[in-house]
Amino acid sequence: MVSSSVHHHRSTTKSTNKSFKSRKSTKSELRAKHKGKVDDATSISRKGPHQQVISKIERRNKARQLQQNKTRDSERESRIFKGKDAAPRIVAVVPLSDDVSGQATVQALLKSLDMQVEVPEVGQCLTWIERFKQRIQWLILGRDMLPLLDGCKAADFVLLTLSAQTEVDSYGQNIIRSIESQGISNTYAVVQHLETVEPAKRRPDVKKSLLSFISHFFPTTTKIYESDSTQEAPNLIRSICTSSPKGIHWRDDRSYMLVEEARQEGDLTVLSGVVRGRGLNPDRLVHIQNFGDFQVEKICAYPSENNRHQASNDDMMMDDAAPAQLQVLALPTEDQDDLLDMAPEGENVMEDVDDNVSMAGTTMSESRKGVLLDDHHYFEDDYVKEAYVVPKQLPSGTSEYQAAWFIEGEDYGSDVGSGSEQGDEDMEMEEGAEARPEDGLEGLEGAVAPTVAGTVYGDDAKSEFFADLSPDDKNEAEAIAQFRRSRLTESEEDREFPDEIELEPGVLVRERLARYRGLKSLRSSRWETEEDKPFEPEDWNRLARIQDYRTTKNRMISEALAGGVQAGTKVIVYLRNGNPEIVDAFVPERPMTMFSLLRHEHKQSVVNVALTASTDYMGEIIKSKEELIFQIGSRRLHVNPLFSEAGGRGSNNVAKFHRFLLPGSTSIATFVAPITWGNVPVVVWKRADEQRDWELVAQGSFEGVDSTRVVAKRVVLTGHPYKIHKRLVTVRYMFFNREDVEWFKAMPLYTKRGRSGYIKESLGTHGYFKATFDGRINPQDAVAVSLYKRVFPRGSTEFTE
Repeated sequence: MVSSSVHHHRSTTKSTNKSFKSRKSTKSELRAKHKGKVDDATSISRKGPHQQVISKIERRNKARQLQQNKTRDSERESRIFKGKDAAPRIVAVVPLSDDVSGQATVQALLKSLDMQVEVPEVGQCLTWIERFKQRIQWLILGRDMLPLLDGCKAADFVLLTLSAQTEVDSYGQNIIRSIESQGISNTYAVVQHLETVEPAKRRPDVKKSLLSFISHFFPTTTKIYESDSTQEAPNLIRSICTSSPKGIHWRDDRSYMLVEEARQEGDLTVLSGVVRGRGLNPDRLVHIQNFGDFQVEKICAYPSENNRHQASNDDMMMDDAAPAQLQVLALPTEDQDDLLDMAPEGENVMEDVDDNVSMAGTTMSESRKGVLLDDHHYFEDDYVKEAYVVPKQLPSGTSEYQAAWFIEGEDYGSDVGSGSEQGDEDMEMEEGAEARPEDGLEGLEGAVAPTVAGTVYGDDAKSEFFADLSPDDKNEAEAIAQFRRSRLTESEEDREFPDEIELEPGVLVRERLARYRGLKSLRSSRWETEEDKPFEPEDWNRLARIQDYRTTKNRMISEALAGGVQAGTKVIVYLRNGNPEIVDAFVPERPMTMFSLLRHEHKQSVVNVALTASTDYMGEIIKSKEELIFQIGSRRLHVNPLFSEAGGRGSNNVAKFHRFLLPGSTSIATFVAPITWGNVPVVVWKRADEQRDWELVAQGSFEGVDSTRVVAKRVVLTGHPYKIHKRLVTVRYMFFNREDVEWFKAMPLYTKRGRSGYIKESLGTHGYFKATFDGRINPQDAVAVSLYKRVFPRGSTEFTE
């Protein structure tokens, strides 16, 4: 076969020579080559180190550094579980149903490893796992809320025990949500009584159903272990002994210790345990839940054990060695935190502030002539009220000088009322604006009640006039009551004015609302703090103030990274001026944890906490200042919080007060409490009785410390349109005397449907007034004015059972 080939000619006879190198080019050639080119805009905008375009070698180096850092952190976290004096792994066993037992769960797991250990029904148990060369400290918990929270707070692993026969009740779900809200480390799920499910083919379906339930709360849970299975139980023990606990972020930023022994030596309370988290610094205060904060006298090394492989409950008994024989690991220095210098003096840190403004003094109303609007008191200039002068009937075009020569009561004018159409309209407006007797429109002689015009809107619509059918005070009070009853149903159906209040006709509004002020804008108007000085709590100026919470927080947390007794060391801590009740309260059934505080965490300040109402709470709506139980990290407090709006705060740092914790939305709870550094989880309960009735109300996180944040309580005064003439409206039922109208004359008005206006003048002595709006208002509309006052937060106390 002959292969076919095609002959091709070269495209051109011109040969291309090798070009010169750029470094050999002349200046003119370089300019011509780069003519018209600009710098890359992306390289200019990428200013941060993480935004720079890096080479392949740099990317590899960065990935290698991240891997090394992650490996180093993992080794540091698991270092305390390795070595001769390794710390035990704390495993909390949580029963979620009444028919499961933590004792049976631990016994079944140890039995799978051929271990026979005496396990208490409720309490602590220390075991040595020979196969994995690890120690496990079991915390067998009951179904009481506080021991469960304290045990899970200190645990490295949490073992959730489910039942194959009984569903998790509402209290069990409350337990899950509580321990999840406070922060939880590695979790495992175990099922009991699975062998009782018949027929046997239903057992996989039961495990699948339980896995679906538990993964709703803990999505990382991928398996349900059977406690009585000889294959799955050893695998669970292996996972506990070989995996590194992920920990709890806020807990690991501090030093903490699960108390294993406690005794009293004179004025010193002696506690022993293994240091975890950060290094234990004797200069920092320590906190024990339900007992408060204490200073550290010294930290000593725990005497070594003779036979660690035979560890049991007897090993937890403290050695009776003399204090002189103990090795002192750390002593406090001159930089030690002082309790007296941090806390304000007196037992009551903050006195309760009564929000009943009628108790406020009236000196302000006596010395002022008008309400405070933003940062200014209007109508402060001295002036003398002139008597009302009835206008004369003058010919059109008469000047002020000519009007002085006309005699009052005479008719001068064939041309009065005979002017142009525009003149008639002006005259009508003039009479409507100035014809006001001293006792108001209801006192007009010969007033005829006109009919109500049709509902026509716009500047060309007819005037709508509403007659006053109550000529005396008694009938007027009955008319007001009947009017408010008619609006009751509408206000319940349409809750657009939740802050609306109704005052009795005999109440002086300027005295009842003496502490209130006006704001043109809740977001941007300046809040004058000098007006609040007379109403501040006694110790308000003694609270700690922090200018930049975020920067200070980072500095305090970084300070705890170095120094102190290293984590993983078993120590004996001597507390100065200890409370003997701590020793009495220490029982194996109730885990006790000692937390080391960061610098300044003992000082009282105004704290803000972001809360979201729990979806499972079905009780009565939570009101502001209602006593609740707050758990903020390691602290548990009795708090009467103030609720306010979250987010959207303007430049004036003013937030609107909420009377209730609104379901489905986030609110800020403000109260006086010790400072906490970091985004610490917050759990809120409402306790009904002494048993298990702990209702989870809300959960959230610690926002920060800010004593300049103003919580403004708003009240809305509403009135009813009495007469409507285009944009001029006569309003009643908002005030009930002339002095109140003059006091609040500077306040801007608004209506339910969005119109805005201002008070023009007062009418009579019954609180009627004329107002001008930016457009015609609806006769069914309500005229309103908003007033604000600052409410101060209340103090908190240490939780006691």
